[in-house]
Amino acid sequence: MKKLFYLALALFIAGFAFQSCVNNRQANKNDNHEDPKTIVCYFSATGTTEKAAQRIADLTGGALHNIAPEVAYTDSDLNWRDSLSRSYVEMHNRDFRPALKDSVTDMSDFSVVFIGYPNWWNTHPTIINTFIEANDLQGKTVIPFMTSGGSNIFNSENELHEAYPGIKWAKGLLMNNVSDDDIKDWLKENGLR
Repeated sequence: MKKLFYLALALFIAGFAFQSCVNNRQANKNDNHEDPKTIVCYFSATGTTEKAAQRIADLTGGALHNIAPEVAYTDSDLNWRDSLSRSYVEMHNRDFRPALKDSVTDMSDFSVVFIGYPNWWNTHPTIINTFIEANDLQGKTVIPFMTSGGSNIFNSENELHEAYPGIKWAKGLLMNNVSDDDIKDWLKENGLR
């Protein structure tokens, strides 16, 4: 009888220990916010948007993808005061589509796609249109984020929704001066946490 009691007790303790390990593993997974179905795509001309993308990738466990132009932008290309600069010319012709270094990105494994960019002329750079049009985003949740010296993201979001109504857009975020808690709240608002 004692042997049966100790055997039952041992099985109970082993089961409890096993469940505790499972719970701890799940808690650690949630703390790391690993989501292999998330990719954070970004265009960054000066490095600011790249840093913002890295923060999102760190908090979501998502993969990072640089939306790189075929020809990198130089400082003179980015001079928004020069009407002959590359960025000025591109942004004043919204049909312009700058070529990408990698024209197509394999999105098949991802269900959530973040797309980040700097604010150019109160909206997104036209290279974002190139990226969207070169990739199949149907059936995916697409979440924009923007870095800016002072503007908001609303105009860009409206233009993206209007240009690509077939995409399932989620609420975007202006990344200026946001804390990790602000980003976590935004992720939660979009059903990602």
